[in-house]
Amino acid sequence: MDRLVNTVRPYAWGSTTAIPELLGTAPTGEPQAEMWMGAHPGAPSRTERGPLHELIDADPVRELGERTVERFGPRLPFLFKILAAAAPLSLQVHPDLDQARAGFAAEEAAGIPIAAPHRTYKDANHKPELICALTPFEGFCGFRAPADAADLIAALGVDSLKPYVDLLHAHPEEAALREVLTALLTADPEEMAHTVAEATAAADRLGGAHAPYARLAHHYPSDPGVVAAMLLHHVRLKPGEALYLGAGVPHAYLDGLGVEIMANSDNVLRCGLTPKHVDVPELLEVVRFDPADPAVLRPEASPSGEEVYETPTDEFRLSRFVRAEGAAPNDLTAPTPQILLAVAGSPTAGDLPLAPGESVFVPAGERIQLTGAGTVFRATVAA
Repeated sequence: MDRLVNTVRPYAWGSTTAIPELLGTAPTGEPQAEMWMGAHPGAPSRTERGPLHELIDADPVRELGERTVERFGPRLPFLFKILAAAAPLSLQVHPDLDQARAGFAAEEAAGIPIAAPHRTYKDANHKPELICALTPFEGFCGFRAPADAADLIAALGVDSLKPYVDLLHAHPEEAALREVLTALLTADPEEMAHTVAEATAAADRLGGAHAPYARLAHHYPSDPGVVAAMLLHHVRLKPGEALYLGAGVPHAYLDGLGVEIMANSDNVLRCGLTPKHVDVPELLEVVRFDPADPAVLRPEASPSGEEVYETPTDEFRLSRFVRAEGAAPNDLTAPTPQILLAVAGSPTAGDLPLAPGESVFVPAGERIQLTGAGTVFRATVAA
């Protein structure tokens, strides 16, 4: 078992205080957006034995177990994070596995460098993900019913948005959503900037259900993603609630602190709220335009006290333990690799005490018990 030293990524949308408050460290004044726990080569966790990805490369079966290597190859199949948003993240979707493989192969064959700003696929993997709120958490996820989106947009009273409202009343619903998103992303930039400015003023005046979109607009005052986000559900998570995001589901995080787990991939197709490249043709192939309620999850308790966030994804499984003082130990021995993260109290993993924000990597098959009072998240591979 290895205590992890993790990298904090200073993305501009990050909070300057949320991660330091969790870790009990002084803020630096710079944004601290994500703390990565895992073996991703972009920011691998470090241990006393060396960087985690190098330990796994040296002996994948020992670190990951035979089952994980047979299913996913000689790499940790998930990436675990603490995410702290103080400003909106880009509106985005992730491809499914077939789309990722095909897109990556096509860009490799075309000779597009991995680091090129117009490169869409960074690897050949999909990226399902789960965000679990540690504080009240806001975001946007999944398409509303088009008629509901039409009502929200119509209430702004902006003449240049009326054609989109009319389109949203067309049938079938999936075609209406596709046509509106396409029109928004291919509109004349100057005309769209004027439309977004009018919409922002109206949203500020109306408040209520329009207030979250006004907040977006103040960060991205001419971005068509502001209107595109109005096609989506606004989601508020309470601490302990989670949101599952499968392939093709458009989403954006707005504000809050949470733990996030995902398949080990960098594949992101952006729809807006970003100065980065938006590949509209590929995006329209990946987005799933079926309206659906957001997949908000609450943990399911087991007799052992483990609270599991059930998802259909094989690469990861997230659960938590909320332990009281004097509670019996939890045996966490498993045939799969694990990362344990403390977020409250003073629990002990094996013989390693954990303060909030501290984490450990547990190789497959290693015997381990969790003791002491506190809250611990457990990231591992689905059985």
